[in-house]
Order: sequence, then structure tokens, then C-alpha cells
Amino acid sequence: MDFITEMREKARSRQKKLVLPEGTDLRTLKAARIIVEERLAASVTVLGRKSEVQKLAAAEGVNLGGVNILDPAVSPDIERYAKEFYELRKHKGMTMEQARTDILAPLRWGAMMLHLGDVDAMVSGAENTTADVLRAGLAIIGTRPGIKTASSHFIVHTSDPSWGVNGNFVFSDCAVVPDPTAEQLADIALSAAQSCRDFMNAEPVVALLSFSTKGSGGDHPNVLKVREALAIVKSRDPKLLIDGEMQADAALVNSVLDKKAPGSPIRGKVNTLIFPDLQAANIGIKLVQRIGKADGFGPFLQGFAKPISDLSRGATVDEIVNTCASTLAQVK
Repeated sequence: MDFITEMREKARSRQKKLVLPEGTDLRTLKAARIIVEERLAASVTVLGRKSEVQKLAAAEGVNLGGVNILDPAVSPDIERYAKEFYELRKHKGMTMEQARTDILAPLRWGAMMLHLGDVDAMVSGAENTTADVLRAGLAIIGTRPGIKTASSHFIVHTSDPSWGVNGNFVFSDCAVVPDPTAEQLADIALSAAQSCRDFMNAEPVVALLSFSTKGSGGDHPNVLKVREALAIVKSRDPKLLIDGEMQADAALVNSVLDKKAPGSPIRGKVNTLIFPDLQAANIGIKLVQRIGKADGFGPFLQGFAKPISDLSRGATVDEIVNTCASTLAQVK
């Protein structure tokens, strides 16, 4: 079973509630229609002024039967949501009056629906930037216990089932943190490990990648950062199978690992690759996709307290549906 089919089947079996804040985006409405038709969620709510959403759908022939349209400006939940937003942000100087205004923004309203349990997952980003989605998520949903850094991962599927988990890997962080500190890199590794469990139903085996393997690159600051991240992860989760700093070929090829890091506990088992920075991750995933002919699914956000996903602003309808299914599949 391929990754997307598995995610859709999980979402269908779990029947959770989804909010799509960008209700005036045509692709989002088409995706909502497919999600309802394929029963990938128990309910789908799109946000926006009802007349505008319906007008757009009618003009494009999109049937919104079964899709909930919610306009925050006329919702009976304004006061409840505003009060919770005020409580979350008053330490930053938020006033109740400002909370009543600011909570009406679709991204914040959707995040509050998720925070308060009125929905189980949120997907956005077809019209909003990643930074916008992250800000709403961090301000209202927050990160999961023990994690301070929101990050992202891709699921990379290769044609060779001997790699990773039946040919699948987690690559992280490929979209959010440009130059992580050692502490942030440790957060990314721990979040990616959980993503491996959530998305691939497998126990993570993690390699912290570098241009150096076990000291071969000397004490360059970029190498020291990865070593420090490894020590932090081991102190926070001693049972996690992880090693580094490590070149990519050492992480993946046993004969190379045996020469460069004999006795490594991750030999022949790696399924989660942690890149030292966004430059390396972006280059790495694009090389694997283009030259290696691998499929890359994502980016999926990770480290949040509840399932939230970001979309590329160039996302197709199918990509939106697949991201929604994958996000819904994470809900316990």
C-alpha cells in the first residue's frame, strides 16, 4: 500500500473533524468537496463569509453539500474564543477588546477551534504564508510538552523497499528553521522521531547528518552543534535509537559506517534523517526527488500540541486533499 492510500484509509477509519480556514480559495473548496465525498473526515468546516463562499462555489460548479461554512464574524462563539485568546496572550499585552478583533482572522479562528477541541485538525497555507500559519499555530495551539521548536518533515518514498521503512524515510527539517541551534536541532530530532511513529507506524532510528562522521571534520562549529544536539537528545530520550554526527553515506551504507563509525547502534536501520540546517535539507530533498526519482510528501508541520499542517501556495487540489488526509491520520 502506498503512503497516500494508507493516509486516506487511516483518515477514513478515524472520522475526525477538520477545519480549512481559507474558504474563499477555490482549490480549498474543491478539496473540501472531495474530502466529504470520500468520507475522509467526520465533518469539514470552511471559514469565510457565507455569501462569498457560496458565490465562488456556485460560479465554479462546486457542490458544497455536507460542507460546513462558518463566518467567524457572526458566530455565537466570538466571546468564548476571544476570552480564551485573551487568556493565552495577555502576558504579551493583549487586551480583551483587541482579542475580540484579532480572533476573527480565519487562521486564528481555525487555530482556536483546534485548541478548544471543536475540531481535531487544521490545514491552511493555500493563500497564507508558512510564517502566517506558524504564527497562528504557535500563538494559540502551542508546541507539545517538552518541545519548544515547531519544525517540519517530508515523507520520502523511494522505489527500493530495502531502504528505511519499506522504502520510506522521514527527512527533517526541510521547511521551517533556517539555521537551528543545538537545542532546536534536538527538538527537531525528537519531533521527527514522533513523526516516524505517527506517519510510518515504525520505531524511529535517527541519524544526525553532517559533513563529518565522528570527528572526521574536526571541531568546526557546525560539527560541534550536531554533537551537542546528540547529547541533548540522549539526555531527554535515552531509549531513542540515534547517532551522529554522521555523513549521509555512513548513515545509509553499512560498509561505509563500519569504517567510519564501527559499532554504531543505528547500523542498517536508519529511517529518519535530520539535516543540520535548512540549506542542506532543501538541497538534499530536491536531489533525491529529481535525480533519485523519489516521491516527497509534505512538508508536514511537527512539534505542535495538535495536528496542524501548512500547504504550499501553489498546492493542487489533490495535494490539499492528501495533506488533509495525512493530518487527519495523525489524530489519535
